[in-house]
Amino acid sequence: MSIDIDTARRVAKLARIRVEEDALPALAEEFNAVLGFIEQLQEVDVEGVEPMTSVTPQRLKRRVDGVTDGDQQEKILANAPDAREGFFAVPKVVE
Repeated sequence: MSIDIDTARRVAKLARIRVEEDALPALAEEFNAVLGFIEQLQEVDVEGVEPMTSVTPQRLKRRVDGVTDGDQQEKILANAPDAREGFFAVPKVVE
């Protein structure tokens, strides 16, 4: 696939990037270089390669998914400037 000047102009407009008319050929060439690199990457055989999250093998730390500090409604609402009926009270914003 090749990007021409009209396509580069359209992409710049869609991205809301102002590109001067004389800079469009260079932009089209940059797009073509990126697409060429993507085509080159598609030729790489990745069969049997596991996805990785880092270049060093690590196991993510796990913790027990349990409630440790619950039932503190009174303490939390004590910090509120206005609390009513067990909830934070806020000013009305919709009329």
